[in-house]
Amino acid sequence: MSIPPVPNSFRTLFSGLLDLVWPRSCYLCDQRIDTATRSGCVCSTCRGELTSDSAATCPRCAETVGPHTDTTAGCMNCRSRRFSFAGAVRLGAYQGKLRDAVLLAKHEGGEPLAEELGALLGTTRTAPLNAVAAEAVVPVPLHWQRRWARGYNQSEAVARGLAHVLGLPCRPRWLIRTRPTAQQRLVSAAARWENVRGAFRTGFGVRVRGVRILLVDDVLTTGATVDAAAAALMSAGAAQVSVAVIAHR
Repeated sequence: MSIPPVPNSFRTLFSGLLDLVWPRSCYLCDQRIDTATRSGCVCSTCRGELTSDSAATCPRCAETVGPHTDTTAGCMNCRSRRFSFAGAVRLGAYQGKLRDAVLLAKHEGGEPLAEELGALLGTTRTAPLNAVAAEAVVPVPLHWQRRWARGYNQSEAVARGLAHVLGLPCRPRWLIRTRPTAQQRLVSAAARWENVRGAFRTGFGVRVRGVRILLVDDVLTTGATVDAAAAALMSAGAAQVSVAVIAHR
């Protein structure tokens, strides 16, 4: 016998009662969140800091550039590189409060924070993300061993939050990491490309031919990881792969 779904009104009441007994605090500063004015796990002050990036960025790799930089063919860091993805959008630079949030989101208990970061990305970068005209959101997967050790994939949680804001389906099973690669931050910039080369494939029975995909990760540094993931999707026939990340390092 199937169990009927819990009514939204009951869930709202239950959530409100929990807030009375255990007032919600900001994940980043422990300040109490006024649940009467906003939801989520980040206070208004921290939310403002997380979404304060106003720097000009390269449309190919999301690197910070000068306000008058010609990025028609990319910036100085990426114009000599051929990417499998069409372009990249970020929430901000990997520094300050945003860096703190990304690091916290990687640990156990950080899933709600990762989802909220994805939602902030969607609400703050609406125009460039809508311009991508994506039909599905796909997170960069962890290898099953690392996912088991960590408890969840933070990029998948970011992707869920982003997909909800954009009104798009989130497809975490469309992409699989085929082998346990070394953590990118532990290898040199030059070695990162070889480290993830051929490390992804589409899931069994997944059809992405002709689909415009928004690929999501938490941090973009050299672009090696998202490029390898995008290459797998393009090889499977995707029409286009664009990238969205929380931070560019």
